[in-house]
Amino acid sequence: MNLKEKVHQHFLELLNGKISLLQQVLADLKESGANETKSTAGDKHETSLAMIQIEQANKRDQLAQLVSQKLILEKINPNIVAPIVVMGSLIKTDKGYLFMSVALGKAIVEGINLIALSPQSPLGMKLMGLKEKDTVVINNVSYFIESIQ
Repeated sequence: MNLKEKVHQHFLELLNGKISLLQQVLADLKESGANETKSTAGDKHETSLAMIQIEQANKRDQLAQLVSQKLILEKINPNIVAPIVVMGSLIKTDKGYLFMSVALGKAIVEGINLIALSPQSPLGMKLMGLKEKDTVVINNVSYFIESIQ
């Protein structure tokens, strides 16, 4: 497995872990809500139930966002290499590695620090379509593209 495949796999596993965790939290909240309905009626009971329902809605929104990110990531074929920066490119710059996919932040894969960024991010928008040896400047920081996988 090459570095790009390992990076892709790492972020898929990261998302799967977050999805599983949120699903468990939602199941726990559902159980808490069911237990609250068995409690005695009153303001305190209604407040607790409302808080649980708000938390469930927040967690469902987070889960939907993670599932959406996972679907985008699953569409990336890590074996495809393009001569320009496209969705799914692993870009080696003089500042480090960037994985054009979804905004998942920093990670370490095979001892290499990298950042997963989306093409909609300010840096992502400037990188899209560039080729090796191109330079992009954002926030007074220059990124020289050494290679694209």
